[in-house]
Amino acid sequence: MGLLTQWAVIEADIAVRATSHDQKVRLAVEVHAQQPNMLASILASLRMEVGMAQLDVALHILLVTFQAMNLSGHPLSLVTEDIQVGCLQRLTARARFNEGVPQKLATKVVEQFHNEHVERYLLAFVYSYLGDHDLMLMGDDGEKYLMLGALDLVECLVFVGAGKPSQ
Repeated sequence: MGLLTQWAVIEADIAVRATSHDQKVRLAVEVHAQQPNMLASILASLRMEVGMAQLDVALHILLVTFQAMNLSGHPLSLVTEDIQVGCLQRLTARARFNEGVPQKLATKVVEQFHNEHVERYLLAFVYSYLGDHDLMLMGDDGEKYLMLGALDLVECLVFVGAGKPSQ
């Protein structure tokens, strides 16, 4: 079982949606203080010529993740650059595995991955939020980078937080 309950993810999303621009900036500063690499990886998408609206989607996902962790009462170890790279490599390896697989089997593999994922509520939120903003289509390199960055965020959370009890 993961650290984040469905309630924590939903409440975090509601809270972040209700915050003002200034409150989001303060929350981003808090994220930077505790998880600088996670924020940096989202902001790096600007180099990929991602638009501000798309960047806002990734930032929202990061802020919701951070708030959900706060609501859950679980501490989160520092996500280092090496952890991010390792999680991204595993994520892209899974994606490559699905390439060329018949659609029916690929769908089954994806469903199994989601159903067995440690943080399935957060993963469902990320997929849904990306889909709501048309970022699952992976039109250009910037969108691909943004989508992989958001999914890597979930994998990093699992890597540093899975199975750790509340303090």
